[in-house]
Amino acid sequence: MSELMSVLGSVLFNIFVGDMDSWTECTLNKFAGDTKLCGVVDTLNGREAIQRDLDRLERWAHVNIMKFNKAKYKVLHLRWDNPKHVYRLGDKWIERSPEEKDLELLVD
Repeated sequence: MSELMSVLGSVLFNIFVGDMDSWTECTLNKFAGDTKLCGVVDTLNGREAIQRDLDRLERWAHVNIMKFNKAKYKVLHLRWDNPKHVYRLGDKWIERSPEEKDLELLVD
Protein backbone atom coordinates (compact mmCIF):
# COMPACT_ATOMS: atom_id res chain seq x y z
CA MET A 1 0.00 0.00 0.00
CA SER A 2 2.85 2.43 0.77
CA GLU A 3 4.27 1.92 -2.75
CA LEU A 4 0.88 2.79 -4.23
CA MET A 5 0.69 5.95 -2.11
CA SER A 6 4.21 6.90 -3.16
CA VAL A 7 3.37 6.48 -6.85
CA LEU A 8 0.02 8.22 -6.42
CA GLY A 9 1.71 11.12 -4.63
CA SER A 10 4.18 11.51 -7.51
CA VAL A 11 1.41 11.37 -10.11
CA LEU A 12 -0.69 13.95 -8.28
CA PHE A 13 2.32 16.23 -7.83
CA ASN A 14 3.11 16.03 -11.56
CA ILE A 15 -0.51 16.87 -12.41
CA PHE A 16 -0.39 19.82 -10.01
CA VAL A 17 2.81 21.28 -11.51
CA GLY A 18 1.94 20.28 -15.09
CA ASP A 19 1.23 23.83 -16.25
CA MET A 20 4.35 25.31 -14.67
CA ASP A 21 6.35 25.22 -17.93
CA SER A 22 3.60 26.23 -20.35
CA TRP A 23 4.73 29.88 -20.33
CA THR A 24 8.50 29.74 -19.83
CA GLU A 25 10.93 31.10 -22.39
CA CYS A 26 13.77 28.90 -21.18
CA THR A 27 13.87 25.16 -20.58
CA LEU A 28 12.18 23.99 -17.39
CA ASN A 29 12.92 20.44 -16.25
CA LYS A 30 10.77 18.80 -13.58
CA PHE A 31 11.68 15.47 -12.02
CA ALA A 32 10.67 13.92 -8.71
CA GLY A 33 9.94 17.19 -6.97
CA ASP A 34 12.97 19.03 -8.39
CA THR A 35 12.65 21.89 -10.85
CA LYS A 36 15.53 23.16 -12.96
CA LEU A 37 15.43 26.24 -15.16
CA CYS A 38 18.06 26.21 -17.93
CA GLY A 39 18.94 28.74 -20.56
CA VAL A 40 21.69 30.06 -22.80
CA VAL A 41 23.12 33.33 -21.52
CA ASP A 42 25.40 34.48 -24.30
CA THR A 43 23.53 37.80 -24.60
CA LEU A 44 21.76 40.18 -22.26
CA ASN A 45 18.46 38.90 -23.71
CA GLY A 46 19.31 35.40 -22.46
CA ARG A 47 19.98 36.71 -18.97
CA GLU A 48 16.74 38.70 -18.96
CA ALA A 49 14.76 35.66 -20.21
CA ILE A 50 15.98 33.59 -17.26
CA GLN A 51 15.09 36.36 -14.79
CA ARG A 52 11.63 36.77 -16.36
CA ASP A 53 11.03 33.03 -15.99
CA LEU A 54 12.17 33.14 -12.36
CA ASP A 55 9.72 35.99 -11.76
CA ARG A 56 6.95 33.97 -13.42
CA LEU A 57 7.79 30.93 -11.29
CA GLU A 58 7.54 33.05 -8.16
CA ARG A 59 4.11 34.37 -9.23
CA TRP A 60 2.98 30.81 -10.12
CA ALA A 61 4.01 29.59 -6.67
CA HIS A 62 2.15 32.46 -5.00
CA VAL A 63 -1.06 31.85 -6.99
CA ASN A 64 -0.89 28.10 -6.30
CA ILE A 65 -0.08 28.58 -2.62
CA MET A 66 3.19 26.71 -3.01
CA LYS A 67 6.71 27.54 -1.85
CA PHE A 68 10.02 26.65 -3.40
CA ASN A 69 12.73 25.39 -1.05
CA LYS A 70 14.96 28.46 -1.07
CA ALA A 71 17.74 26.56 0.73
CA LYS A 72 18.18 24.45 -2.42
CA TYR A 73 18.42 27.32 -4.94
CA LYS A 74 21.69 27.33 -6.85
CA VAL A 75 22.99 28.90 -10.04
CA LEU A 76 25.43 26.72 -11.94
CA HIS A 77 27.39 28.66 -14.55
CA LEU A 78 28.74 26.43 -17.32
CA ARG A 79 31.60 27.28 -19.71
CA TRP A 80 34.66 29.31 -18.91
CA ASP A 81 33.41 32.39 -20.79
CA ASN A 82 30.06 32.55 -18.97
CA PRO A 83 29.33 36.14 -17.82
CA LYS A 84 28.15 34.77 -14.42
CA HIS A 85 25.07 36.94 -13.99
CA VAL A 86 23.27 36.96 -10.66
CA TYR A 87 19.60 36.01 -10.37
CA ARG A 88 16.86 36.19 -7.76
CA LEU A 89 13.69 34.29 -7.01
CA GLY A 90 11.29 36.57 -5.21
CA ASP A 91 13.32 38.76 -2.89
CA LYS A 92 16.18 36.26 -2.40
CA TRP A 93 19.36 36.32 -4.47
CA ILE A 94 20.30 32.86 -5.69
CA GLU A 95 23.68 31.55 -4.56
CA ARG A 96 26.26 30.48 -7.14
CA SER A 97 27.74 27.01 -7.04
CA PRO A 98 30.84 25.66 -8.83
CA GLU A 99 29.30 22.18 -9.04
CA GLU A 100 26.06 20.37 -8.28
CA LYS A 101 25.00 16.77 -8.00
CA ASP A 102 22.12 15.91 -10.32
CA LEU A 103 20.68 12.38 -10.37
CA GLU A 104 23.90 11.13 -8.72
CA LEU A 105 26.12 12.77 -11.36
CA LEU A 106 28.43 15.65 -10.45
CA VAL A 107 28.03 18.53 -12.91
CA ASP A 108 30.68 21.27 -12.99
